[in-house]
Amino acid sequence: MAATPETLAFERAVRPIMKIVLPEKTKAVLQYRQSAKLRARIEELAGKSTEGKLTAAEKAEYAGYVRANKFVAVFQRMVRQLAPSKS
Repeated sequence: MAATPETLAFERAVRPIMKIVLPEKTKAVLQYRQSAKLRARIEELAGKSTEGKLTAAEKAEYAGYVRANKFVAVFQRMVRQLAPSKS
């Protein structure tokens, strides 16, 4: 994921909080994966979106998952950057 002005601003705002939480939770954050049930639901909505068959409620739900996935990706990238290296 390329760093955008929005991503950079998000990271600047969140970094102080992450330093409080890390390193105790680093491993848990980096190992986080969605449940199979949630992944299946997102894939179902993605398919319907591609076909143009989402209802208004499904569009809103799918948008929420897309936003959440972006958040998790940025969060995990930040954790990797802030985590002490194992050299």
